[in-house]
Amino acid sequence: MEASETAQRFTHEQWPYEPKFKRVNRWRMHYVDEGVGDPVVLLHGNPAWGFLYRKFIKPLTAAGRRVIVPDMIGFGLSEKPVREQAHTLDGHIANLTGLLRQLDLHNATMVCHDWGGPTGLGFALSNPDRVRALVIMSTWAWPMPPAEFHKRIFPWRMMHAPLVGPYLLGRHNALAGRGMYLSVVDRRQFRAEAQSVYENILPDPGSRLLTWTWPRWIPLDDSARGLARFEWLERELGKSKLPTLLIWGREDEVFDHKTFATRFKALLPHAEGPELVTGRHFLQEDSGEEIADKINRFLDRIGERQS
Repeated sequence: MEASETAQRFTHEQWPYEPKFKRVNRWRMHYVDEGVGDPVVLLHGNPAWGFLYRKFIKPLTAAGRRVIVPDMIGFGLSEKPVREQAHTLDGHIANLTGLLRQLDLHNATMVCHDWGGPTGLGFALSNPDRVRALVIMSTWAWPMPPAEFHKRIFPWRMMHAPLVGPYLLGRHNALAGRGMYLSVVDRRQFRAEAQSVYENILPDPGSRLLTWTWPRWIPLDDSARGLARFEWLERELGKSKLPTLLIWGREDEVFDHKTFATRFKALLPHAEGPELVTGRHFLQEDSGEEIADKINRFLDRIGERQS
């Protein structure tokens, strides 16, 4: 489906930003580019898209920052390959790298959430000369052990089984529908203003391929295909001195703050936080403006220290 057709599935009031596109690794990648100043790159995961950050853009641009919001290949208004081979973790890191290098970003702050963690950190650790700071939210960057949530037979591992995954997440769009609905605190507000947007941006089973294939890259044992990349992420992150802010959803049941924010703090002892906000896994839905304010204040502090 062409981006123009998909764009008709939400209103200008819901997403009032001019669509921009670049070719990355042969795919057409959509992004939003608003404001001026040092760039802040807002990275989503599965099954979201840039819409997840709609409450961040105005507070960040009003504070004098340039905001870049990419849609990962396979999501949002970006092209949606129908071959699973297009959706490796290294491929997504390469796509993001291709976009940000074409934009020639420097002094960037990478805001990393869910799969935006491994992809955004993959870019940052490979391009430290282009990155100013990190904001890490409800994600992970190491091979083992996985989250307790991802080890459960039901619902997680069953949802991504060879037959059940395409049926539930492909045919019935379960992750963008009920999955996201269950992963916010204020479900009434989410249903009223956002749920249909997430569902409609993935209008058919072919467009939903990534929702059930990308999670297969979460390492569950030593034979996992993503193991080497996550080992590299953990090793390189432990060497990082980039200013870092940890923000976590207090109610997150996927990457709980007591386990995952604490482990990031051990890897990055200089990091600020973790600062807890109202929110399950998609904390941007419940606390978007509050998180944007925390990012602004964090970057202001960095600027004061560096001036």
